[in-house]
Amino acid sequence: MVYVVTSTLAFFLGLGIVTWLHAHYQLDLVVETTPPPKQAPPVSVCIPARNEASTISRCVEAVLAQTYPNFEVIVLDDRSTDATPDILRRYAVQENKLKVINGVELPPGWAGKPHALTQAVSAARGVWLCFVDADTFLEPQALASIHAKAVATGADLFSIMTRQIMLSFWERAVLPLVMTALSIGFSPRKVNDPERADAIANGQFILIKHAVYDAVGGHAAIKGSIVEDRDLALLVKGAGYRLVLADGRGVASTRMYTSLAEIWEGWTKNIYLGLRDERRLLWLGVFGAFLAFTAALLLPLWVVLGLLLTTPDQVAGGWVLVEALLLWEYVVYWRSRAVRSMDLPAWYALTTPLGAGVFAAMMVASAWKVLSGKGVTWKGRTYAGQPSSHGLVPSPKKDNHQT
Repeated sequence: MVYVVTSTLAFFLGLGIVTWLHAHYQLDLVVETTPPPKQAPPVSVCIPARNEASTISRCVEAVLAQTYPNFEVIVLDDRSTDATPDILRRYAVQENKLKVINGVELPPGWAGKPHALTQAVSAARGVWLCFVDADTFLEPQALASIHAKAVATGADLFSIMTRQIMLSFWERAVLPLVMTALSIGFSPRKVNDPERADAIANGQFILIKHAVYDAVGGHAAIKGSIVEDRDLALLVKGAGYRLVLADGRGVASTRMYTSLAEIWEGWTKNIYLGLRDERRLLWLGVFGAFLAFTAALLLPLWVVLGLLLTTPDQVAGGWVLVEALLLWEYVVYWRSRAVRSMDLPAWYALTTPLGAGVFAAMMVASAWKVLSGKGVTWKGRTYAGQPSSHGLVPSPKKDNHQT
C-alpha cells in the first residue's frame, strides 16, 4: 500500500511538472519574410570572430548576400590562431562592403566578446547595429525582414531565436532540453512585456539602435561579462527602452556546437552565470538540476521498481508499473513535440534521461567552477576569480592563446 500511495502521488505530481515545463516556450512574435524596402537607414553588421575557420566563410557570405539595400559588414578578428585571418583577408579584397579589423590584445577586466564588439562598433557608421555570431547563417531576406519587424514593434533592441542546426547525437540529445530550460527561466512573453523586468537577448543575432547602444554605455558598460547578450538586454530594458524577442527560425540558423566537449564548455559557461544575478533564478536553476537528475534517474528506476514488484500475487507492483509507464509515455509525448519543433526525428524523445543527466551535470559543474573560484574557459581564454557585477573577472594573464 505504501508503494501504491507513493507512486500515485508521484504520478500526479509528475504530470503537473511535465505540463508546466513545456508551457513556457511562447514566441508569439514571428519574423516573416519581407521584401526589401526601397529606402532604408544604414545598418552596420558586426561579426566577432575568434578561431572560426569552420564557419566564418558561410557566415560572411550569407551576410553579404542580404537583400537589405543599405548595410556594411565589419568583422573583428579577435586574435585568431587558426585560418580565420587568411579567410577574412580573401573576402576583404573582393568585397567593398566588408571591413576586417585586427583585434588588439584583451585588456585587464574585459571579456573577449564585449571587447571584440566594442572594437567593431568603433568603426560602425550605421543608424542600427546588428551583432551576428560567426556560427550564425542568415537567409537573404533576414536583415530586411528583421528590421521591418523591429520598426513595426517599436523595438530599440530586437533579438531573435534562430533555428538550431543539430547534426550529432549529443547535440540532439542535450540541446533541446537546454532550450526548454531557457524558456522557463526567460519566458518570451515576460521579456516582451515592458512592464516586467525580465530581460534576455540571443547573442547569435541582436539588432539595436546605435543611439540606444551609446546611451546605455555599450559593451564597455558590461566589459567583464561572458553572458553579454543577457547583460546588454538588462541594460537596455532597465533604462526604459523597448526590448523585443521574436521567433526568427525562418530567417536565421545557427550551428552552436558540434560535439559533447563543445556543448560542455559552452553551457557550463552559460548556465550558472545566466542565473546567478537573481536569487529567484538561482533557485530555479537548483530546481532545474533536481528535475534533470530526476528525469535521468528516477523515471527509469521507477519502471524497474514496478517490474521487480510485479508478481502473480502482487497487484501493487502492477499498479506502480502502469503509473511509471504512463508517466514515461507522457514525457515522451511532450519531448517528441519539442524535438519535432526543432526539425529533429521524434525518436530523440527517448534520449530524455541521458540528455537530462548531462544537463544536470553541466549545471552542477558550472556552479562549482564559479563558486570555487576556478572560473570557466571560453574560446581559449580562462575567466577566473569571483563574479563581478556583469560576469567573471577575466584572468590577469596575457592573451597569448595559451590560457
